[in-house]
Amino acid sequence: MKFIKDKNEKRRDYLFQKDKKTIIGARIIGFILLVLVSAVIISGIDFELSSL
Repeated sequence: MKFIKDKNEKRRDYLFQKDKKTIIGARIIGFILLVLVSAVIISGIDFELSSL
C-alpha cells in the first residue's frame, strides 16, 4: 500500500493523492489542529495561574 500517489499513477491502493485539493485540505486540517492544541495549552496555563 502506498501512502501518497502521484497524479499520473494508475493505482488504487493509496491513502492520499498528490494534487491541489489534498494539499489544501492537509493544510487546513493542520491549522485547525494547531489552533486546538494551542487552545488546550493556553487554557491549561490559565487554569494553573488561576488556582494559585
